[in-house]
Amino acid sequence: MKKIFVLTGEPSGDKLASKVITQLNNSRSDIEYLSVGGEHLKALGIKSLYDLKEITYLGFTQVLLNIFKIKKKINETVEEIIKFNPDVLFSVDSPDFTLRVAKKVKKKNPNIKTIHYVAPQVWVWREHRVKHLKSFLDHVLLLFPFEKKYFDKEGIKSTFIGHPLLEEENKNKVDISQIIKDNKKIFSIYPGSRLSEINILNPILFQFIKKMNEKYKDLFFVFHSSAEYVKLIQNLLLKEGFRNCGAIADEKIKSRMLRSSIFAVAKSGTVSLEICNAKVPSIIIYKMGLINFFIVKMLVKVKFANIINIAANEEVIPELLQANCNPTNIFNTVDKLLTNESDLKNQVLKSQEIINNFKTERSSEIASSVIGNYF
Repeated sequence: MKKIFVLTGEPSGDKLASKVITQLNNSRSDIEYLSVGGEHLKALGIKSLYDLKEITYLGFTQVLLNIFKIKKKINETVEEIIKFNPDVLFSVDSPDFTLRVAKKVKKKNPNIKTIHYVAPQVWVWREHRVKHLKSFLDHVLLLFPFEKKYFDKEGIKSTFIGHPLLEEENKNKVDISQIIKDNKKIFSIYPGSRLSEINILNPILFQFIKKMNEKYKDLFFVFHSSAEYVKLIQNLLLKEGFRNCGAIADEKIKSRMLRSSIFAVAKSGTVSLEICNAKVPSIIIYKMGLINFFIVKMLVKVKFANIINIAANEEVIPELLQANCNPTNIFNTVDKLLTNESDLKNQVLKSQEIINNFKTERSSEIASSVIGNYF
């Protein structure tokens, strides 16, 4: 029996990891798993050492405030991995946590093969980290083709696998007629997967919805959430008295809702690729504390936050960040797009051109094959 430890640090990584493990399970039945994971890995029957929220922190200041707690959790995780003694440590995203764990594991047991999925964004900042990775990573799985040159330069094994969230999935027909009534048009909202993000963005989004309701009478706003926070958001919506809003966590329903949406407002992140892949026009929002913002401002070397815009080197999808992330600006930007059909079509067309370069149609298969080669 072979062993794999799956190490994630937040819900998006948990989702990516589950797609690869599902593919691996389709080809092999001789693997034992243990993880630090969330609901997606749990759905595959994989036990997690602890809840993901114990290590999910937003921003530099919160990391600093919790530095001793995080160090303790890193050391605990390393010890559990060494005890489990896997053939492969498969780490996914969240580099400030997962790569620190991987480095310590490799030092304690060099025989454990370390494969990291979702390379640190060296094209955004901290390019010097690539040299450092060579000492403890055996292989890096890349989402985007333009990343490979950074790893080839340092002689680190890497494979461009494409983005699994862009793969064509079996579009199960889910009946949403009982959720969306009165012939309302669906408007998707993505407030983030972390509690800290939800706490910051929800008040802004609620005020935005109130402004939308003053002009548009035919919309139903759907908040896409996780099982962990869906009840919280539902309660907040009830407290605000919204009659044309709901929150969902079921993945199949979320996917169906997105594909049926006329527009989406989303927190900057991976979900933007899913929205573009569904051919839904959108805008990106994000807000963080001032200290975090100034630190990021000093470190980043790209003009945009969204991967589509970075790859295109232009603002294909409007970004409203920091001070610009307020109810009035969000409303004005969305309203302008909704009343200009040609702008909506252009955004969808341009984003499709970009994400086509990120697709391999078999990313999870390629990733699972790379992992299998290390047994």
